[in-house]
Amino acid sequence: MSPELISILVLVVVFVIATTRSVNMGALAFAAAFGVGTLVADLDADGIFAGFPGDLFVVLVGVTYLFAIARANGTTDWLVHAAVRMVRGRVALIPWVMFALTGALTAIGAVSPAAVAIVAPVALSFATRYAISPLLMGTMVVHGAQAGGFSPISIYGSIVNGIVEREGLPGSEVTLFLASLIANLVIAGVLFVLFGGRKLWARGAVSPQDGGTAGDGAADEGTTGSGTTGSGTGPSGAGASGSGPRSAGTGTAAGTAPSAVAVRPDRAPEGDGAGPRLAPARVATLLALVALVVAVLGFDLDAGLTAVSLAVVLSTAWPDDSRRAVGEIAWSTVLLICGVLTYVGVLEEMGTITWAGEGVGGIGVPLLAAVLLCYIGALVSAFASSVGIMGALIPLAVPFLAQGEIGAVGMVAALAVSATVVDVSPFSTNGALVLAAAPDVDRERFFRQLMVYGGIVVAVVPALAWLVLVVPGFG
Repeated sequence: MSPELISILVLVVVFVIATTRSVNMGALAFAAAFGVGTLVADLDADGIFAGFPGDLFVVLVGVTYLFAIARANGTTDWLVHAAVRMVRGRVALIPWVMFALTGALTAIGAVSPAAVAIVAPVALSFATRYAISPLLMGTMVVHGAQAGGFSPISIYGSIVNGIVEREGLPGSEVTLFLASLIANLVIAGVLFVLFGGRKLWARGAVSPQDGGTAGDGAADEGTTGSGTTGSGTGPSGAGASGSGPRSAGTGTAAGTAPSAVAVRPDRAPEGDGAGPRLAPARVATLLALVALVVAVLGFDLDAGLTAVSLAVVLSTAWPDDSRRAVGEIAWSTVLLICGVLTYVGVLEEMGTITWAGEGVGGIGVPLLAAVLLCYIGALVSAFASSVGIMGALIPLAVPFLAQGEIGAVGMVAALAVSATVVDVSPFSTNGALVLAAAPDVDRERFFRQLMVYGGIVVAVVPALAWLVLVVPGFG
């Protein structure tokens, strides 16, 4: 048995054990990386740790730390209140506002994870308060980021168009952008209908005080469009969180009017029905969030390091508000994501991904090779860098694109769509940010929801992209 095949089988075993035994998948993946890297790939510790996603580790810790402080001092309450007023109480519009906001950020040049890191915590705090499915809100944010991700001036668009030009392939910047925009817009529409959007419309307008509580944990975080509710946090499992107990009876089905529950004294709204006031700590936190946006988009600074620095400043100025924030960092999610991506790094180091891609590229039937490359791009991108995968797969497609039987423009667009829509996977950067940013959720349940949805996207979207973009022979 080849080393590459062994490494793939070990990955399957990791998934099976994590699913059936409720063991943190990240811990399993670290053990698998050590075993496969040492015994099969002949890597030393440095070679194994070369795949550790240090930048993603800092992003996850930094962003969740900063927004834990924002939740502790009531800043997210104020933002949610302001968002309701902005859409005149039409809660159903908020998922689309978040979709458009992240799309606009990536279209003008923000890296997709940076846009998601900025928008997701506020979006999911809103979802929790107003009994909106966190799966709906989180996926709307991610698909919004991908909708704008291939504009001609975006990071992803510039990289892919540069690869196409370097390989001497015909390209169309507009086709690439529109393919991603339309695909993600259609998916967002389907998600909105399936996960409670119609009931949100039926709810009509609400006042900012109509949420389940003034805090961020009112609505049951496990709700879905089908009306199911979560069963409480679990201490173990792939994405389990060690969060504290929650008040019983707060769960409400997505799309239904949230019931009145007790308001925690430290989170009660202030003022005469006007919502939370802008106390000094909240003003400073809002300025910190604005600074994060400016630093990331305007000066191309690292989102994680910037967020940690801002969180430290706020913690120093208001230690009482920030005392619990470090404990609220999504450490189990950090372990999960970093472990899995470290194992994926071992796969890349030992050539497993290249081995699979070259095997597909050698198939003599161009249309079959095209759909298999789309599936490889989707599957691998669910665990690794989307742009990195496209950078590897587009050159692999050059030989059969040169035969003229497959349109290069359609093939590149299909690869781009297949490799990015799967970023809703909890193992990708964007999916991990959504998982980490959701306040007071049953993280194990939310993790499984994201994993199932990501699996559906991997199974369905590449085939549809191939059928719509490749089979007609565009370009």
